Amino acid sequence: MKQVAYFHPALRLLHWLMAAAILTMLFIGVAMVATVSSLHGLLVAIHKPLGLMILVLVVVRLGLRFSTATPPLPDSLPGWQRVAAHASHWALYAMMLAQPLIGWAMLSAAGYPITLGGRFVLPPILPVSNDSYAILRPLHSLVALALFATVMLHLAAALRHALILRDGVFQSMSGTRKR
Repeated sequence: MKQVAYFHPALRLLHWLMAAAILTMLFIGVAMVATVSSLHGLLVAIHKPLGLMILVLVVVRLGLRFSTATPPLPDSLPGWQRVAAHASHWALYAMMLAQPLIGWAMLSAAGYPITLGGRFVLPPILPVSNDSYAILRPLHSLVALALFATVMLHLAAALRHALILRDGVFQSMSGTRKR
């Protein structure tokens, strides 16, 4: 593929849309498990379709990622940082795929239907099973914590590239010109 200075505009749009959706999802998830108020039902009603949206968007994003050219990392970046950058990106993709699937499987194992928009109900992806639910429930929380930690590391690295190194890495995703 040809060398480019910026990510494809659709990839940039998906990146920022998914960043907002994932952060929203993480905070809704924390609020859901921390509240017994009347807001719990509303939070659950937002959480399920948002999770499905993230799943669909990550599949679209991966398709675009594999079919479009991506900007190279700067030559000035040490080898270990290149490896860490690539590993963290693939870890993010893996968790963005796994987390909604784990949630869907968890609800399926618990016997809870996932309804979207009133009448649309997703099919269960696992049979009802207390044993499966007992594994998937803490796994959903564990992956959420790992996703949050990885997102925070990603944000710290992005800010380092944008504000300290000014090497064009942040600009390749923001679409702005390197100063």
